[in-house]
Amino acid sequence: MLRFLTRRIAIMIPLIIGITFISFAAMSLIPGNFVANLALDPRISPRVLKQMEAEFGLDQPLMLRYARWLWGIAHLRLGVSLAYRVDVIHLIGPRVLNTVILALSSMALTWLLAIPIGIIVAVRQNSMLDRTLSFLSFLGMSVPAFFLAFLAIDFALWSGWFPIGQTMSPDYASLDLWSRIADRADHLILPTLVLGLAGVASLMRLMRSQILEIKNADYVRTARAKGLPESTVLYKHVLRNALNPFVTMAGYSLADLLGGAALVESVMNLQGLGLLLLNAVMKRDVPLVMGSVLMGTVLLLLGNLLADMALVAVDPRVNFTTLETQ
Repeated sequence: MLRFLTRRIAIMIPLIIGITFISFAAMSLIPGNFVANLALDPRISPRVLKQMEAEFGLDQPLMLRYARWLWGIAHLRLGVSLAYRVDVIHLIGPRVLNTVILALSSMALTWLLAIPIGIIVAVRQNSMLDRTLSFLSFLGMSVPAFFLAFLAIDFALWSGWFPIGQTMSPDYASLDLWSRIADRADHLILPTLVLGLAGVASLMRLMRSQILEIKNADYVRTARAKGLPESTVLYKHVLRNALNPFVTMAGYSLADLLGGAALVESVMNLQGLGLLLLNAVMKRDVPLVMGSVLMGTVLLLLGNLLADMALVAVDPRVNFTTLETQ
C-alpha cells in the first residue's frame, strides 16, 4: 500500500504541473489582463496602471510568471488575489468546502436513487415498469443540469418553499449549532436535487446492465443450483459484483459532479468554487484563477485515488499490485 501511494503521489506532481501550466498559459492568451480592465476607469492614470503592472508582475514573460507562481506553491503560498487584495487561500477555503459538500450530497442522492431503481428494473426486465423507467432515464439524460437549475429556481419563486441563492442565511453567524446545520441543509436541498437527479438516469442504466450481465454468470447459476434463495443470490452474489464498477467510477463521478457543481453554482448564485472561478476569469484575476484550478485538480486526483483504494477494499480480486500495473 505504501509503495502504491508513493507511486500515485509521484505521478500526481507532474500532472498538477502540466494542468496548471496549461491553465496559466490559457489565461495569458486571453486578450487583456486585470490592469487592462482597470484602464476603462478614467480616474486611473496611465502612470498608475504601469506601476500596477510592475507590482503584479504582469509585464514579465509567461514562463517567469509561472515559475514565480510555482515557487510560491512549493512554499504553500497561493498568492494574493488581484481583485480582492487578500490571500487566495482565504477566499478559496470556504468555497471549496461548499462545493465539496454539494458534490458529496449530490453523489449520495444519485446512488441512493440509481442503485435501487436499477435493481428493480433489472429484476423486472421487459415489464411495463422497466420500459417506463427506461424511457424516463433516457429523458433525464437528455436534460442538461443548467436547465434543471432554471426550473428549480422558478419552482422556488413560485412556491416560496426554498431559499434562492447563497449557501447560508444572512444571520447564520448568530445561530446556534443545530440551527446552522438546519440552515445549511435548507439551502442545500434544491442544488442537491438538481445535481443529483441529473446523474440518476445514467447510473440507473449502468446498474441495470450490470445486473443483467452478471445474473447469468456461471457462479450465479451454481449458487442457484445449490438451492440458495433468489434474494440471497441477488444481493450476495449479483449485487456485490455489480457494485464494483460504481466504486471505480466514484472518483470520475466526483470529477463530473465538481464540473456540474460549477455550472449549477453559477446559475443558482451559490458561494462555491465554480462561481468564484467564473468571477475570477471575468476579472482576469490570475492568482485566484490558478488557486481555484489547483484546488479543483487536487480534489479530482484525490477522488480517483480514494476510489482505487475503495475498490481494493470491496473486491478481493483486486490488490495494490494489480492497480500499480494498470
